[in-house]
Amino acid sequence: MVHNRGMLLTIDVSNTHTVLGLFEGEEVIEHWRIATDPRRTADEIAVVLQGLLGQSPILKDADIGGIAICSTVPSVLNEMREMSRRYFGDVTTVVVEPGVRTGVPVRMDNPKEVGSDRIVNALAAATLYGGPCVIVDFGTATSFDAVSGRGEYVGAVTAPGLEISVDALAEAGAQLHKVELIRPRSVIAKNTVEAVQSGIIYGFAGLVDGIVDRMTAELAADPDDVTVVATGTGAPLVVGEARTIDVHEPWLTLIGLRLVYARNTS
Repeated sequence: MVHNRGMLLTIDVSNTHTVLGLFEGEEVIEHWRIATDPRRTADEIAVVLQGLLGQSPILKDADIGGIAICSTVPSVLNEMREMSRRYFGDVTTVVVEPGVRTGVPVRMDNPKEVGSDRIVNALAAATLYGGPCVIVDFGTATSFDAVSGRGEYVGAVTAPGLEISVDALAEAGAQLHKVELIRPRSVIAKNTVEAVQSGIIYGFAGLVDGIVDRMTAELAADPDDVTVVATGTGAPLVVGEARTIDVHEPWLTLIGLRLVYARNTS
């Protein structure tokens, strides 16, 4: 195999999904999304990863030159570490954890309780768009992160996620089934499925706008100076409906991982 120093594998493990991205220089050239399974062993992760890498036409002559990982699931992080040690032993691996240089000061009561993905996102957003900024991450939860003009992580807001809200409705309401999250024909719905879709999509757009308005007012003298960045698997559903979102960057966490990797290996 040709050893290509430019190939960096980034792995973002969240509660529901694990997103993997392959960088050549600053560009994501390949990406995958798999279910996060806390029971999956290092060997199983290696099989899945090698399967994904093997079926990609882009990677026929490429080699992994580095790996960067962040995880909100401790058991998976442990197995990821073991996987990279055992199957990519000659490759430099950077795991985002206390002691790793991120360049993001955390101004919180307890800095250790801030998830590594939040710090990575803050670094990516501040680098790409400058501060101050607000990051809206549509994942298992809907997370709002505030980054100051100096690139510091200064606070957060956490709301329920799109998927868990749909699940909760389906569980609690006898006539409310789990619905596919797509935009309904109109806000005022003519059937139960579209009523739920309308409530979730427009409800979350309203939630985002309400919280972002209050955050930007606290974050800057002029709220227009704040860049609002959306990311996460649920973002495409809400981005078009929420007036406060300025930018949609689906690979924000992966970009942050690339930046952390560069800081810790250069």
